[in-house]
Amino acid sequence: MRWMTCAVGTAVLTMAGSAPAQGPSEQPDKYTWLEDIRGEKPMAWVNAENARTAAVLEKQKPFSELQAEALKVLDSPDKLPFPQFRNGMVYNTWHDKDHVRGIERRTTLESYLTADPKWETVLDYDALGRQDKRSWVGKGLTCLQPEEEHCLVALSEGGEDAVTVREFNLKTATFVEGGFVAPHGKQELDWLDKDTLLIGRDWGPGTMSAAGYPLQMKRWKRGMPLESAEPVFRANPKDEGVSVTTLTDGQGHRVVFVLDRRSFFETEAYVVSPSGLKKVGLPLKCEMKGLEDNQLVVSVDEEWTPAGQQKRIPQGSVISVDMAEVTKDPAHLKPVVLFSPTSREFEQDVSTTKNHVLLTTLDNVQGRAYIYTHGKDGAWTRTKVPVPDNATIFIATTSLLDDEFVVGVTGFLTPWSALIGDAADGSLKVGKTEKPEFDAASEVVEQYEATSKDGTKVPYFIVHRKGIKMDGSTPTLLYAYGGFQISSTPYYNPVIGKLWLERGGSFVMANIRGGGEFGPAWHEAGLKTHRQRIYDDFYAVGQDLVARKFTSPERLGIYGESNGGLLMGVEFTQHPEMWKAVVIQVPLLDMLGFEHMSAGASWVGEYGSVSVPEERAFLASISPYNQLKADGKYPEPLIFTTTADDRVGPVHARKFAAKMEEFHLPFYYDEITEGGHGYGADNRQAARTHAEMFTYLMMKLMD
Repeated sequence: MRWMTCAVGTAVLTMAGSAPAQGPSEQPDKYTWLEDIRGEKPMAWVNAENARTAAVLEKQKPFSELQAEALKVLDSPDKLPFPQFRNGMVYNTWHDKDHVRGIERRTTLESYLTADPKWETVLDYDALGRQDKRSWVGKGLTCLQPEEEHCLVALSEGGEDAVTVREFNLKTATFVEGGFVAPHGKQELDWLDKDTLLIGRDWGPGTMSAAGYPLQMKRWKRGMPLESAEPVFRANPKDEGVSVTTLTDGQGHRVVFVLDRRSFFETEAYVVSPSGLKKVGLPLKCEMKGLEDNQLVVSVDEEWTPAGQQKRIPQGSVISVDMAEVTKDPAHLKPVVLFSPTSREFEQDVSTTKNHVLLTTLDNVQGRAYIYTHGKDGAWTRTKVPVPDNATIFIATTSLLDDEFVVGVTGFLTPWSALIGDAADGSLKVGKTEKPEFDAASEVVEQYEATSKDGTKVPYFIVHRKGIKMDGSTPTLLYAYGGFQISSTPYYNPVIGKLWLERGGSFVMANIRGGGEFGPAWHEAGLKTHRQRIYDDFYAVGQDLVARKFTSPERLGIYGESNGGLLMGVEFTQHPEMWKAVVIQVPLLDMLGFEHMSAGASWVGEYGSVSVPEERAFLASISPYNQLKADGKYPEPLIFTTTADDRVGPVHARKFAAKMEEFHLPFYYDEITEGGHGYGADNRQAARTHAEMFTYLMMKLMD
């Protein structure tokens, strides 16, 4: 889920969502005892359910084979190591059978491009975990640009979002003796300069939001005890939290912002100056993308008229503002538009090189890329990058030391490639390509559109074997996410390819509303009480698959994670006759209680709040936990979560499963202790999770 945004504007789409069915009268919640996440009684229940499920799924013939195949794919030495440019070198985070928790490593670009790169290990998370007797999972490096010698290493216990942060010297590949150390917690921090951090964390009562994120930002100088850090900003107690971001360009300009997250999608930006913090007159719904030639590049997610101006900037545009002018008058900005969306093309990502801006888009869910150059006259010129057609494009890394960049290119049947580009001349060449991990020769990809209940056209991709019988007999797995303006795009997934496609299954990815495939309005069309549109979109894709005879309800399975897990729960309760198998992973399911579970309070901007009567009524009407009926004719689902998930938390899954148990409804349940908000803390755990999922799907959908 996207965290750092700077907000919600007027949606372009105005179609009315279909009205959900009214729910039953609310009953007292019998299962609040399961909210004691690591309590003795709840964990005894978890262990019993895990054992019951394992006794069935792990005894199935394919399980061991699927687990071995998944681990082989995940640990493959042939998978593509995507680079990250730092201080003139290529860095990469790597996992394999010898590095279960992973390593940070580096080499030169010349070596990286060879068949056998000579990597140097910079940080070994497995060795560090053994030394510290902790289950460390690396959560990334935050380096001081442009020299990038000073770094902050985030270390998670078992994969949770809360981290311990330690200062690391990238040049010497050692932790800094007496350096910065921020103890365990959910925290936001970045470099102000090489001897100063801005840090937000739990400073005591009233300094954390209801969602569990910092509300107070402090200045922490080297050698100063953490508790003596100087306050610089404090958000309103009702805000979501504060964060900090530091941007640097290739010319040496540097700007630091403190961001006050008023809601999940609304953020006020304050530029840090010698005289203090100054509020910047950006729209609330925007995202800072980078700094180039001292021009701040920002994506704008709402229609916006800058203060003192007449011209409106369209929702979904990418703009620049001159930081020299921002410093003089931060309230009155003079933005220049780099990119404006069309009816089918929308910005996806932006990054900067030393002298240029690299921007990627989706054009009817097809990847495009452009280079923008800032002229002496203040205008921007654009050059199209010759990326392949019918592919997903993402920015892997850019360099502030020169104009080199790397974009990743992929498709459902096309292994990942790293393309090396030069923004100075717009050239692009293949750097490295991943070896195929499954047999795709007999597969084909097609794109179709389904018509949702309100008439909206909803695209989807289907991957299937050539020459399949159009008689509804093909086992089909349908996936979607549908939330938080996150786009679902085609990508090479060797686990799905090896464990599912090779065995004759087909795979479908639906581009339903709530995502970002067609810009901010596509997302906003499904916010809060309009969310039924998202669920109608997904159901329409299922109906379209059946109508075209790709599959049938007896051969159709669905899966989704997190917000996608909520989608699965809604489809499970609203249309149980449509699906034979339902995989509900790390889900939200209790939508009347989500605000007090883990980080749930931060998502009111997406789902609404039970404190608003209209929104509460809607949430009750779609909440899977509340809509589950004792006499319902449901498929037998597989519910998966992790105890260490401190984002959504395991409680939703537990309570839903417990209610199914009360109603004598069949289900499978698995809760692993580590993994955070994902499949597992390492490849071994993830391989088992994948094997369990596809064993279940084969049981339900294949003869």
